[in-house]
Amino acid sequence: MFKIKNADFVISAVKKNQYPQTGLPEVAFVGRSNVGKSSIINALTNRRKLAKVSQTPGKTRLINFFIINNNEFYLVDLPGYGYAKVSKAEKESWGKTIETYLKGREELKRVILLVDSRHKPTADDIQMHEWIKFYGYDEVIIATKSDKLSNNEQKKSEKVIRETLKLTKEDKLYFFSSLNKKGKDELVDKLFCDINSNVIDGEVTSN
Repeated sequence: MFKIKNADFVISAVKKNQYPQTGLPEVAFVGRSNVGKSSIINALTNRRKLAKVSQTPGKTRLINFFIINNNEFYLVDLPGYGYAKVSKAEKESWGKTIETYLKGREELKRVILLVDSRHKPTADDIQMHEWIKFYGYDEVIIATKSDKLSNNEQKKSEKVIRETLKLTKEDKLYFFSSLNKKGKDELVDKLFCDINSNVIDGEVTSN
């Protein structure tokens, strides 16, 4: 089972020439500004303050790179989107920052799209899902704040998320709570165990 032993902040970036140029694989996290992205990154990496949890949604405007397990891969925290109380120009700027990163980033192996398990995915969530698919990245969807739902509510939520995003049975969707961290080790393994492998003709081979 894959384990995250250590995680450290490396750099914040906006432009491509500021991204790390090491060639290491990357896994990016993206979601609405109030979806709990920083909390889930901190929970999965066992670092309470690795990603800064802001009391002001929409504050993160930069792409933050964190190195995992001493140069094994980068975990990438993309800016939150969809916050209503910012100008149209700011929204467009964040969108451009995210799309610039997604466009032709060879090191990017997987994108983790976070959606709020308590609500139907928004138009911004749908657009982000379509962007990820358009650029051809492997996608995993995590429904956050699942501790707020009963088992029946979670089943209903899964149905709504899958229908709204038009997911197939093969599309990966997991529920997680940064509060109770139930199933954390299993989720870490599912998200990161094969990052240093190449998939060739359906077979996984290690680098």
